[in-house]
This record gives sequence, C-alpha cells and structure tokens, in this order.
Amino acid sequence: MIQVTDSAATHLLSLLQEKGFSPEEGGLRLFVEKGGCAGMQYAMKVGPGEPDDAVVEKNGARVFVDQESREYLDHCQLDYIDSLNDSGFKIENPNAARSCGCGTSFEPSKEGAAPEYDPATTDGEVCGN
Repeated sequence: MIQVTDSAATHLLSLLQEKGFSPEEGGLRLFVEKGGCAGMQYAMKVGPGEPDDAVVEKNGARVFVDQESREYLDHCQLDYIDSLNDSGFKIENPNAARSCGCGTSFEPSKEGAAPEYDPATTDGEVCGN
C-alpha cells in the first residue's frame, strides 16, 4: 500500500482544518485516471472516502485510495514538498515506467514489456515537449 510521510500527514491535517473537515470525517482521496502527458494522471480530492476505499493513516491523517487505483499506487510514497519552485503533495511512484516533467502523470510499467515511449527521452522533461 502507499506510504505517507510525516510532512504529508502534517500538511493534510492543516488542509482538512482549512476546508472544514475533522480528521475523523475527511482525508485525502487519491486516484489514478487516464490522461496527462504520460498516459495516466494522479488526481486528489479532499473529503470523505468511499466505502470500497483502502485507508492509510499516518499521525491522525487519513489517505483514501480507490479500488481501481490500488495497483498503480502500490508501494508509492505520498510526500509534501515546499520549495521555492513548487509546493504541494507529490507522489513518488516506483511502478512508473516514466513520469512527465511536472510529476502529475506517468506511464505504468508493464511486466516484461518495453516502455511505450522513446527511450532516448528522459524523465523530467518539460510537459508538452
């Protein structure tokens, strides 16, 4: 299942308070959908979970993962980054064959298959190029 860093948990608790949710009634719902620069994109929503969601709790903060997204998010790490260039929740995904430069989309790796992208390109390129 997904790992949640202390930083992500702290910022999630603050976000819940800001949005008017208690930690008992809300959390961060993570899911994966088709789209983005690399084929699949991460989506996040603050609020209550759904009945079939897996729940990961860290320091009182809850993260919900929908059933269809579990295979894509297994062994991922949710972190919160606060830097000069970028701030927000970030997902480190060991299941990705590659990720787009903005870090919001990825191509899932397929066991025994070559990535569906030009191997001459590298991760971290600017999206849209």
